[in-house]
Amino acid sequence: MTARPPLPTLDDLNARGEGYLPGLIGLRYTHVSYEVLRTELTVRRELLAPNGFLHAASVIALADTTCGYGTRLHLPEGAESFTTIELKSNHLGTARDGVITCEARPVHTGRTTQVWDAEVRNAQGRVIALFRCTQAVLYPRG
Repeated sequence: MTARPPLPTLDDLNARGEGYLPGLIGLRYTHVSYEVLRTELTVRRELLAPNGFLHAASVIALADTTCGYGTRLHLPEGAESFTTIELKSNHLGTARDGVITCEARPVHTGRTTQVWDAEVRNAQGRVIALFRCTQAVLYPRG
């Protein structure tokens, strides 16, 4: 079995999103391991839908990004990158304020695909979304 590369620090993960969607929405990594990644996001007006509730796209951005950074940790030797090829979310609740959190775990980390599950919780700890995505592992062409 190939040795795993060292884990990035939380500062490294948070800096990676600066200037991109994760930084724009204010996503913050709070825990990183090969088994689980945790993030948080402070709910603010810009992340709400016009009806005053947290926009589903904000929740999906949090969950997909958390899973995506996890995918990067599990890229097989020779892989160059990855891309989301399918995602599903079930929204069970919402938030209007506070901090929402996401916890992502790998389900399958293969040579050509990865599958990740995530739960998003509101400030009271109630699950507001269940999320699953499939990532295609990308290799250099040629």
